[in-house]
Amino acid sequence: MYKVYGDYRSGNCYKVKLMLHLLELPYEWVPVNILRGETREEWFLKLNPNGKIPVLQLDDGSCLWESNAILNLLAEGSEFLPSDPRLRTQVLQWQFFEQYSHEPFLAVARYIKVHLGMPEERREEYEAKRYDGYHALNVMEQQLVRTPYLVGEHYSIADVALYAYTHVAEEGGFDLEGYPAIRAWLQRVSSHPRHVGMFD
Repeated sequence: MYKVYGDYRSGNCYKVKLMLHLLELPYEWVPVNILRGETREEWFLKLNPNGKIPVLQLDDGSCLWESNAILNLLAEGSEFLPSDPRLRTQVLQWQFFEQYSHEPFLAVARYIKVHLGMPEERREEYEAKRYDGYHALNVMEQQLVRTPYLVGEHYSIADVALYAYTHVAEEGGFDLEGYPAIRAWLQRVSSHPRHVGMFD
């Protein structure tokens, strides 16, 4: 059985949880509180020297970290990871986009607003994150106008990766009213029969 070290409030951890449910794989969840600095404690650094969640511990005790790497491992050989090289590369394209052009803005804006309570000294940073976050949403909208999922006709780990923080974007102050394709996509993803919510 897999063991997942994570925080339910984290979108990166939610990706792993959602993937495990989609694949109907059993797992044990080990809560880690990032706000209390538990990821910097010695016991956790033995699991991930980079001091970040999530961490997936395998049956042999070895650990894998970085949420999108974990998604690729879990989805290998399943319907959620295409075997065609071009489609698989497009999945990777969206995963890199998520980590470099999406998550740093939507997730951090949400963190400042929800978890820190919008301190005045971070308001300027928050507004900058919202500006770049809307750019990321615009990129997604352009793709989802053309295809039902980010990589064509089929739900993949690219969708799992980007659903995690997009579905709570409004918590970070992002208005999705002007993104009908994204809103329809969110509904498609959440309607999967094995879907699980962030706090379910």
